[in-house]
Amino acid sequence: MGFDDTYKLSAHAVIANDAGEILQLRATYADKSWGLPGGALDIGETVHEALYRECVEELGREVVIDYLSGVYYHRVYNSHVFIFRAHFKGNGSIRLSSEHSAFDYFPIKDLSPVQQVRVQHCLNFNGEVQSAKF
Repeated sequence: MGFDDTYKLSAHAVIANDAGEILQLRATYADKSWGLPGGALDIGETVHEALYRECVEELGREVVIDYLSGVYYHRVYNSHVFIFRAHFKGNGSIRLSSEHSAFDYFPIKDLSPVQQVRVQHCLNFNGEVQSAKF
């Protein structure tokens, strides 16, 4: 690895409802796909700070970060994604930012194949952080 190499880093939250369904947000940009709350790290941020900030920005809600469950490499984006288990702090309603047009909770079987792997690793966390390449 060279000194001037750069990598994209992002942090995302697995937040489940009482039925065990996973919170997903529909993007208003790019391919308008559904994905976990979270996003890219800003310069100088830790992965925890980025996840907390992104959740407040995207959901209008504070979260409590429970644990880091996995770090995944995505070839298409040349990026590493940190996946955390999290839950909402206190009561309140989700208030989406302009980056997202909708939110919903989905059964794991309805998530994309990549999301299924990352979410299953997260929900079945045994204290060992997982990794994979996609």
